[in-house]
Amino acid sequence: MSGLIGKKIGMTSLFDKDGSLVACTVIEASPNVVTHVKTAEKDGYTAVQLAYGERREKNTPAAAMGHYKKAGTTPKVKAHEFKEFEQELKLGDTIGVDLFEEGSFVTVTGNSKGKGFQGVVKRHGFSGVGEGTHGQHDRSRAPGSLGGSSFPSRVFKGLRMAGRTGGNKVTTENLKVVKVDAGKNLLLLKGTVPGPKGSYVIIWK
Repeated sequence: MSGLIGKKIGMTSLFDKDGSLVACTVIEASPNVVTHVKTAEKDGYTAVQLAYGERREKNTPAAAMGHYKKAGTTPKVKAHEFKEFEQELKLGDTIGVDLFEEGSFVTVTGNSKGKGFQGVVKRHGFSGVGEGTHGQHDRSRAPGSLGGSSFPSRVFKGLRMAGRTGGNKVTTENLKVVKVDAGKNLLLLKGTVPGPKGSYVIIWK
C-alpha cells in the first residue's frame, strides 16, 4: 500500500467541472523522506518507512538522530511504515504529492478531535430521563437506571456510560482527490478528514 504522511491545514471549497461547489479538506504533504527500507530476506516482509516534518535536534533522542543521519536527512516529527510500496525506493529518496492523481480515491487515517469527559447524552446520544416533572431536579441529562438490582447485583461490561470522548484513531475511506498542487505540496480531498487543524494524517493510495 502506497501513501504519504501529511498535515491537515483546514477546509475550503472549489467549483468542479460541472460548476458544483465542493467542500474540500486541504492537506499539506511536503516531500516525505525514505528513512528505512525493509526487505523480505532480512525482515521477513517488504516495507518502506517514510518520515515527515522538521524537528529540532535538541528535542530528538540520540537513537533517532542516528537513524535519520543514516538516511542522510534531518530529524523528523512523524514516521510511518508502508508495506509493499508500489515503487522501488532507497534510503534518502523523497516522495511528493504527485504520487496521487486528480480524480482518484484515497483513504485517510487520523486521530479525531478530543472532547474530554462527556456525559451519556453527548457521548452516546441518550435522550435523558424525560420532562422535568414529578419532582425531578437537574436530572434531564442523567443516564437513568443501570439495571443492577438484587440480581445481577453488578454492572455488565460494555454498558454505555459517561467517559472520555474523542481522540480515537479514525479511518475515512474513498475520499476523492479534487486537486493536486505539487508546487505548494498541497492535496485537496473532497469531504472531511478526521482530526483538528495541524494534526498529522496518513493518506493511503
